[in-house]
Amino acid sequence: MGIVAKQSFRNLISTYLGFGIGAINVLIFYPMFLTSEYYGLVAFLLSAGNLFWPFMALGVHNTIVKYFSRYTLKEDVDKLFNFALLLPLGLGVLLAFVGVLVYDSLLNYFEGENDLVQPYVWGIFVIAMTTAYFEIFFAWAKVYYKSVFGTLMRELFHRIAISILLIFLYFEFIDVSLFIYLLILVFFLRTLVMMVYALRLYTPRFSFELPRELKDIISYSLLIFIAGTVAVALFDLDKVMIEYFMPIEHVSIYGIAIYIATVIAVPSKAMHQITNPITAKYLNSQDFLLLKDLYVRSSNTLFLISGLIFTLIVTNVYQLYQIIPEPYRIGVSIVFLISLVKLSDNILGNNNSIVFNSKYYKTILLVGLIVVGIAFLLNMWLIPTFGIYGAAYATFISFMMYNIFKLIFVKITFGIHPFNKKSLYISIIISLLSLSFYFWDFTTGHVLVNIILKSIMITSLYLIASLKGELSKDLSKFYHLIFKKKTP
Repeated sequence: MGIVAKQSFRNLISTYLGFGIGAINVLIFYPMFLTSEYYGLVAFLLSAGNLFWPFMALGVHNTIVKYFSRYTLKEDVDKLFNFALLLPLGLGVLLAFVGVLVYDSLLNYFEGENDLVQPYVWGIFVIAMTTAYFEIFFAWAKVYYKSVFGTLMRELFHRIAISILLIFLYFEFIDVSLFIYLLILVFFLRTLVMMVYALRLYTPRFSFELPRELKDIISYSLLIFIAGTVAVALFDLDKVMIEYFMPIEHVSIYGIAIYIATVIAVPSKAMHQITNPITAKYLNSQDFLLLKDLYVRSSNTLFLISGLIFTLIVTNVYQLYQIIPEPYRIGVSIVFLISLVKLSDNILGNNNSIVFNSKYYKTILLVGLIVVGIAFLLNMWLIPTFGIYGAAYATFISFMMYNIFKLIFVKITFGIHPFNKKSLYISIIISLLSLSFYFWDFTTGHVLVNIILKSIMITSLYLIASLKGELSKDLSKFYHLIFKKKTP
């Protein structure tokens, strides 16, 4: 588990740095350096590219992780990697051909108020295609337990590059048109760098031979693609339906609350990069003792880290909203509900890796589709009644149902669960600190100072309790390694 703790910590740092730089870009640089029209154009291009790249990858990046550890012969590994490289290329060529045929229709679609998009429509395809290949090469690195560099490239590279480009734009070293072209180029360069890194780890012999178990591989890729679509639908459905039922400004109010709560999801995202291929290996080798150990320890570690973030958000939320402009200050309870959802995701540890790398992934996929349907009906019912709070209620209920089902499913199917006595102790610490610090704040007259002082106090108490109780073996070992240069 040492490799998990080490790489997860580094991935965590990279992800939070990326989150911070992204926040600076979104909240400061874009509004300051771009007109609202061009800001909207950039947001549209990036969102459209992120929306379409899964259709080009078609789940093959997850297929690499699942099937790699099954193959012991170099020939089989080469065929798997070649398939992963050729499938998106074939889909990309097909979509490009269709795009050429309907290009004039696309341009006509963006006539009128959105004609600013017309010169850059092709950029959506480039961003989608390069992102698909980036994820494939990232998966390529992950199966060799090398996730840190890929996380740096995914979370930091393009955000730092965009920050630099925005500064160049501000000082008029480039114009806005060149800025858009260079922004698209950033995604190409990111993929190129990741490709070189992946090929240095392992270079397959190229051929057009198809891997064995091709039918299973294609079936798994398609179903995992659908599963990813389910995850996106669960997370974004509420915002779409708010826009349908309410004025569009409510989407931004709700979005800020979601953005704050999403910070809690970062530890799980960081650890997933390394636990996913390890989980697949244990499942393929049917080493259920190691699988159970990874399940429990990943849950303890993620619960402990995300619990601190949850406590800091909940206890500082009212002060935090004092920084945000007045029209956006009605989402406090939304932050609490979505924070609980994200905390529950972390408590499950590597549960997602277990269910989606096992032979039972079709069952979870079916349940996911049912939950999306339930979420849709809940939003239809609750948003007209409770407004944006109704969307939060619907999201909370849907996600909690889904997580509880996955927890029970793994217990019934594999006979394991992620809980131990330390899970109870972590719950008690989170509850006590949250209740103790929720109802009062420092009164220095400066909101940021109040938040910092309270956060230092909470973090100190939390860390003392965590380290004294050794509530996570991996974090305790990491602490002693860094600060005491020895293990307990």
